[in-house]
Amino acid sequence: MTNQTQSKMTSYRWVICSLLFFATTVNYLDRQVLSLTWEDFIRPEFHWTNTHYGLVTGIFSLVYALANLFAGRIVDILDTKKGYMWSIGVWSVAACAHALCGVITEWVVGLPNAEALRAVVDDVDLIAKIANVSLTLFIIARCLLAFGEAGNFPAAIKATAEYFPKKDRAYATSIFNAGSTIGALLAPFTIPVLAAQFGWEAAFIIIGALGFVWMGFWQFMYKKPDKHPKVNAAELAYINSDNDEPAAETTENAAPAPSVSIWKCFSYRQTWAFLSGKILVDGVWWFYLFWMPSYLKNACGMSSTSFEFQLALGILYLIVMISLVGGYLPTIFIDKYKMDPYAGRMRAMLIFAFFPLLALMAQPLAHISYWFPVIIVGIAGAAHQSWSANIFSTVGDMFPKSMIATVVGIGGMAGGAGSFLIQTGAGKLFDYTEQTNMTFLGYTGIEAGYMIAFSFCAVAYLISWIAIKSFVPKYKPIEL
Repeated sequence: MTNQTQSKMTSYRWVICSLLFFATTVNYLDRQVLSLTWEDFIRPEFHWTNTHYGLVTGIFSLVYALANLFAGRIVDILDTKKGYMWSIGVWSVAACAHALCGVITEWVVGLPNAEALRAVVDDVDLIAKIANVSLTLFIIARCLLAFGEAGNFPAAIKATAEYFPKKDRAYATSIFNAGSTIGALLAPFTIPVLAAQFGWEAAFIIIGALGFVWMGFWQFMYKKPDKHPKVNAAELAYINSDNDEPAAETTENAAPAPSVSIWKCFSYRQTWAFLSGKILVDGVWWFYLFWMPSYLKNACGMSSTSFEFQLALGILYLIVMISLVGGYLPTIFIDKYKMDPYAGRMRAMLIFAFFPLLALMAQPLAHISYWFPVIIVGIAGAAHQSWSANIFSTVGDMFPKSMIATVVGIGGMAGGAGSFLIQTGAGKLFDYTEQTNMTFLGYTGIEAGYMIAFSFCAVAYLISWIAIKSFVPKYKPIEL
């Protein structure tokens, strides 16, 4: 009996995967608080326009992009455990700090409370001052949030590479990456309710505090697999079953792996392939995340506190959960058709790239029912998350573990930069089409703006797939 017990493989790697899942869930809950409070709570209080909101989300994306360049490197230097603690600690403080923006705005403009801010109607100069002061404060808070959140995916991908063999990494990544969907799914059912009952400030504080709870679990539950008492020899052997890296990276007493600078990473075509897979499509996902609540309000006439609004977003993100299957698809190609990991992922990603084309029909079918764009964006979101799980896993396929977080950070920088252009452009586009009553493909006003935006989202994935394939046509791992 004892020998059977010792030979039975433990499964602690899935406990680590669950921790990564919960961290990503908290990450996206924190990110969603603003998008679910700005229309009904923040906009009337601070007199924001679509351009203001687009600027806040765009600058968040830009700082997130720049921070990713260094966050991945910081995670590689501090290593996984300390790097993740640093990341979630910073973003949790920043999430809670948003609650101070209202109080400080009142103090700067000389008004006693939020009701007084909302009551300003005819004083154009005071309205502009309220908007600009609050905008500046929110931008500062969002910058700090972006700086912390930039460490999430580099640390999570590094942890996945440490605890899973290559053939399982896309599936494990799709599971923890589903936290972004669960966070977005829980957000409309919790954040507007918290904001309505206790004020929008409380929503930032309560959701932000969840990160500190996670930190306690991570501190006591994470160790490297070769040092963790809950990982037995059989599981460790499985984790390292396809390990083709030098023993220097896997043996405790061996010399450390060669250090590679950020700038050296840019000399590899594999880095540019990963960057190509992030720069357009990350902005598409963030567009859906940041602007779908606004779309349901402005184009479909819903309130963020209404049940139909919450149900619509809930169904949308339930559909996105289909992406769990997408993370497993390359495993089928690898095991059944004996493809190398990169070829299997690229075939899967090509399949996923066709589903977002449905977004071309989101606005045309919206006139029949708002459920059509909800379902279509849900399918496009599922395709994105499936794409994302696989593009992240290509880094573990092609780069040594000592470089993974740095390269993931570079890709995050590219995705954030693309998202900055998309979010700021969307805000200006929606204000312009609304103010000028612009017509596009038979749609007028803000509906024309959304038709333009959905059209871009539809084709971004095919463009990205072609770019990836052009940089790395076939599997070619980096050797240091």
